[in-house]
Amino acid sequence: MMQPKSRVKIAGEETLSNGWTRLSSYLLDYIDRKGATHRLKREVYHRTPAACILLYDPKRDLVVLVRQFRLPVHLNGDPAWMIEVPAGLLDDDHPEAAIRREAMEETGYHLRDARFLFKSYTSPGAVTEVVHFFAALIDTADRVAEGGGLDEEHEDIEVLEIPLDEAAAMIETGEIFDAKTIVLLQWARLNRGTLF
Repeated sequence: MMQPKSRVKIAGEETLSNGWTRLSSYLLDYIDRKGATHRLKREVYHRTPAACILLYDPKRDLVVLVRQFRLPVHLNGDPAWMIEVPAGLLDDDHPEAAIRREAMEETGYHLRDARFLFKSYTSPGAVTEVVHFFAALIDTADRVAEGGGLDEEHEDIEVLEIPLDEAAAMIETGEIFDAKTIVLLQWARLNRGTLF
């Protein structure tokens, strides 16, 4: 059910940081369902849209994933070299063009077809980022480069080829704990016979 915008009025905004991403503090007047107005303070990270993709080789029944360092995970004390699906920011590109670029940069795979699945907010309570989810069928002939990320961005990405069932089991063992990767692996298991 659509909620009327008239229930929310932005009363003020202050930029707290404007580095790799912008962090703003908002004051808003919010009218609750009972009609009472409340002055609320919220902080929002303004992140640009992103895209991610599951690369699946049906002949070998495996997925192509990547492993890379994630500082916030390190700061939380968790294993910081995370296993993930290829992903990246749109950088003003159409979502499909962006994910084709990211798949090539990170894994070296040229995509014949990329199927758009859905889009999702990653953390709607505090982050504006919306992620576009894709899937693509690949085979060994589609790997035309080494991958590993861009040298100029100091990316250090390891390309992994893992059987689909093994990758899904890695969710339960805690080896895979990235949300977008979990979503796409579960989607693949549910749709294995009809990916395209």
